[in-house]
Amino acid sequence: MDALHARADWESVGDRWFRKTQQYTEVFDQDLDLDNYIVAGAPYAGALALWRDDSKLQAHQAGRSLKPTIDIYSLAGKKLRTIPWDKGHVKSLGWSEDEVLLVVTADGSVRCYDLQGDFSSFSLGHGADNYSVESCRFYGSGMVALLGNNSLVSVSSYSEPRPRLLAATPEGKIHSWAIIEPDSTLSRSVEVLLSVDSTVYVVDSTDCEDKFLDSGPFSHISVSPDGRYTNLYAKTGMAHVITSDFQEKLFQHNLDSQTPPQYVEWCGQDALIAWEDEVHIIGPKNQSSSFIYDSTRVHVISEYDGARLITNDFCEFLERVPADTLEVFGHSSESSPASILLDAVGQLEMESPKADDYIQLIRPNITEAVDTCVNAAGREFDPKWQKRLLKAASFGKSVLDIYNSDDFVDMCETLRILNAIRDFNIGMPLSFEQFHRLTPENLIQRLLQRHEYLLSLKIAGYLKLPTDRIYVHWASSKVRNGAEDDDTTCRQVVGRLSGKPGISFEEIARAAYHEGRGRLATELLNHEPRGGRQVPLLLDMDEDELALDKAIDSGDSDLILFVLYKLKKKLPLASFFRVINARPTATALVESMAYIEGDDSLLKDLYYQDDRRTDGANIFIKESLHQPDARTAADKLALAAKLLAESKETTSELHALKETTTLLRMQESLGRDLADSFTGLSVNKTMFKLIHLGYHGRAKKIQSEFKVPDKVAWWIRLRALVAKRDWNEIEEMAKTKKSPIGWEPFFNLTLQAGNPRVAAIFVPKCSGLAPGETITMYEKCGMRVKAAEEAIRHKNVEAWERLLEAAGRGSHEGREIERLGSAAFKK
Repeated sequence: MDALHARADWESVGDRWFRKTQQYTEVFDQDLDLDNYIVAGAPYAGALALWRDDSKLQAHQAGRSLKPTIDIYSLAGKKLRTIPWDKGHVKSLGWSEDEVLLVVTADGSVRCYDLQGDFSSFSLGHGADNYSVESCRFYGSGMVALLGNNSLVSVSSYSEPRPRLLAATPEGKIHSWAIIEPDSTLSRSVEVLLSVDSTVYVVDSTDCEDKFLDSGPFSHISVSPDGRYTNLYAKTGMAHVITSDFQEKLFQHNLDSQTPPQYVEWCGQDALIAWEDEVHIIGPKNQSSSFIYDSTRVHVISEYDGARLITNDFCEFLERVPADTLEVFGHSSESSPASILLDAVGQLEMESPKADDYIQLIRPNITEAVDTCVNAAGREFDPKWQKRLLKAASFGKSVLDIYNSDDFVDMCETLRILNAIRDFNIGMPLSFEQFHRLTPENLIQRLLQRHEYLLSLKIAGYLKLPTDRIYVHWASSKVRNGAEDDDTTCRQVVGRLSGKPGISFEEIARAAYHEGRGRLATELLNHEPRGGRQVPLLLDMDEDELALDKAIDSGDSDLILFVLYKLKKKLPLASFFRVINARPTATALVESMAYIEGDDSLLKDLYYQDDRRTDGANIFIKESLHQPDARTAADKLALAAKLLAESKETTSELHALKETTTLLRMQESLGRDLADSFTGLSVNKTMFKLIHLGYHGRAKKIQSEFKVPDKVAWWIRLRALVAKRDWNEIEEMAKTKKSPIGWEPFFNLTLQAGNPRVAAIFVPKCSGLAPGETITMYEKCGMRVKAAEEAIRHKNVEAWERLLEAAGRGSHEGREIERLGSAAFKK
């Protein structure tokens, strides 16, 4: 009996069953005739957008405004918002999966409205303003627009719109078109089906492919929600249902109608065709069934698992009867375990002993029966049937020794939520499948858009979801729309949200700021514990110093640098330094930032403002080291010296700078006169180079100017002459009576340079040598005879003998050494 009542309004289409569930009645007022409106419905039982159809004559109604508006209603007929419209001719209305209304005008402008009236906009471009938009197709996150020149413009993301042209389309009239969503294509990009002449073209971002059909033209093309099937409705009244890859023709159905339908849509996976007062369902094996409506026009909105039928008087949901519901209530269900379990609970209510008989009959399959009843309960819209099926499931699991009740509990929780949002005052008749595809988080977001805060909190608490965004949304709405003064509003918001985890006062403050309530925004920001959330808004509000103070208080150097970058870019330099001067931390970071980036100009300005002369001079000195020419380097050093001139603590540094400046100017003069570069050379190296080049007089001038000591000057001269191999000049120096550096360096350097003859000249001039060292020196010069004479002079027999052996007794040199020794050492 239960099954008979439950399937009373079912309709069979072949081997499948369909049912209509009336969800709301008396939806719209009688003075609002839906026949005169274009209706666009959001997915997942979302809102309806109504726009007056300009192609239809409408009688003027007293009291109704003549100004065009887009009206947004719930499925129960509750008006959610009115959007005044004066932005141009509306070509298309559509919804995103986030329940954002897309309004496309003829010139290619797209405005995106949420249910609170906030909007963003973008332009399709690509000549849309010249060729005009003909029509649009929308999907969850994007859209495609057909322009007057047959080009197709795709937008894949409303949040970051980047309109781009798809592949070139064929010439000719486009009779109808549809899209396959990216989630349903192999390329993961949108594909467009175009009816041109008798065939269909498939267009994507790179290619336009002819499918070579011959049964067109098609007045309607519709793709199933999962993208697997396509319904091609020909102008002859023939519907061709094929796979979307055009590989398999499933069936053809002749509707035998010359009147073009209003809608060619889908009811889940089944084709649906609707005229003004008739809805036609086409099932497998070319079976069909019709639903007739008297004196009323039906609007159809496809859903993933069914179709919504909307008239002025009611809102219905048409769906294929779910498998679990068929198991319980279907014509062949009388012997199914789930159906017997449902009958058993009926017998139990009548206290009949048959209840136990039924249980014994299905005992091996009770677990299966319980699961089926639970699942069937979730697919019911009537709470009476939900309770009855859950009661049957509860009875069944009570006779089981072991049963996991998690699914039963979850279903009870889900049905409580679904029944709450299906209430007339909310008007969101989600099915079980739609609820899980939408997700509880997105459901709560939709409720927040409708300002259903209490219900949102209850659902979040019921499902153990975070509640912070609910409170933030409530507070943001309050600061936008509340009539109280700033102090009262701040007190109410803080009092309500204080102590709750995860609350972002910055988001609330930003809403207040955008509403023009700057003081309230500042007060609310004081309650934001995260400096990183406070600072960006304070900068937007031109509260520059407060933003910097908050950043410094946070201790986050990256955040402080972020503020400093913004302020430097925004403020005149003097104002920027005035802001940071009173904040040592900011000043130190600016200095560090300038050093890292090599911004010497900023450092000089900073040091000048702080009267840090030494640091400023260091910058000029550093710059001078990188100058390509001596004159510019000298000018930089002169500026550094000028900064240090008034300080008594930098006398030595000032003297060094002046000397360096003089050197650079002299080097610049030398380079100009001698056509050689002296840039970067020290005083000593400058003298060295001049001597090496033969300009001894100029070297003397450098020595005099910089008071180079004689010892240093002699060393420089000696090294330069040796490097130049100017032996004559070195011999002239040997004629000098006294050398400030002694004569031993002359011996060593000339010998190292490979001239022992000149080196030997300096041996007799060396003084203070150790006894016998002259022997070694002459020997190094290859003068063994002279070395022997020195050995004899020092009476060093051992050295004499060593020299004799080295020279060889039979050689001329050996005989001479032997002769000298024989005379000196004879006994």
